[in-house]
Amino acid sequence: MSKKIIASVASAAALMAGTAAQAAPAIRNVVLVHGGFVDGSGWEGVYNVLSKDGYKVTVVQNPTTSLADDVAVTRRAIAAQDGPVILVGHSYGGVVITESGNDAKVKGLVYIAAFAPDKGESVNSLIANPPPGASVPPILPPQDGFLFLDREKFAASFAADVKPAQAAFMASSQVPWGVAALEGQVTTPAWKSRPSWYLVTADDRMIPAPAQRQMAGRAGATAVETAGSHAIYVSNPQVVARLIEQAAQGAAK
Repeated sequence: MSKKIIASVASAAALMAGTAAQAAPAIRNVVLVHGGFVDGSGWEGVYNVLSKDGYKVTVVQNPTTSLADDVAVTRRAIAAQDGPVILVGHSYGGVVITESGNDAKVKGLVYIAAFAPDKGESVNSLIANPPPGASVPPILPPQDGFLFLDREKFAASFAADVKPAQAAFMASSQVPWGVAALEGQVTTPAWKSRPSWYLVTADDRMIPAPAQRQMAGRAGATAVETAGSHAIYVSNPQVVARLIEQAAQGAAK
């Protein structure tokens, strides 16, 4: 083989190697963390879309008793993954991923209509002073240290764009949300050291859209806005899955 041909083969091999390095595969492991008043079953639609697209999806079942308990469960789910992870949180789940997302396996955070607290903040502190005219979630007085939403007002506040029968089921199957979970303060916000993405829901009556935009901006998140209620992960799993896949691609680069 001539020196010229050998050089050409070497050059082509180098080019292919460079191209492969630039086109890093998307992160395949996705861990989904639910928020308050609900459990992990609401992620079914998102799970189905991601699984069909080749992602390995784990749904965390947080007890929502305290932030420490929920973080411990989430960290166990992260530890069980076989590689890098995209960590996704809805609503209060955003607090959980903010605290647990400093794990070395976590390469990106995705907030779905979620709280994204800074150091020392909690759900309680973030909702303490709502702006004038903001919708107020119909949270009932605590019972034995746990909270529920008014069942009759659940659909309008939490799941306005979910099919009525499904919204009624969600209202009737609420998970008690511990007051201690609302009071749990973040120590080291993972969004300060990890890239983040945020889906703002414009019609949200649980966490007003302006508050979502403010938290997304503070975190430096790549923000996408869509029409939809607080339960966007149930009503429109495709748009949620699309952002998670964008995060997987972006965090892999």
